[in-house]
Amino acid sequence: MSDISRIHVWIDQDLCTGDGICTDHAPEVFTILEDGIAYCLEGDRVFNDPGGSAEMALVPQSLEADVIAAAAECPGECIFIEVDEYVSALPEGTGAGLHA
Repeated sequence: MSDISRIHVWIDQDLCTGDGICTDHAPEVFTILEDGIAYCLEGDRVFNDPGGSAEMALVPQSLEADVIAAAAECPGECIFIEVDEYVSALPEGTGAGLHA
């Protein structure tokens, strides 16, 4: 089964407190840079505040729960998750509770 991404994530660096909870949950998706602020990762690419959808990192399906947990526990409330619109069109039982 392929690992299809259904969500995108971005961080508002102005709100980030640098606690690193996000990197504890999903180090494949989040990183703390030299400035002590969290950023999103997609492979080797580091994303800054989004300038539109091009600046949101795709989240591998296998890491969705970890990214959602990181957003829920983030003290700065700086992690934003966007759900792909096509998720709601998936056959019943394949959406894992995520809806557009």
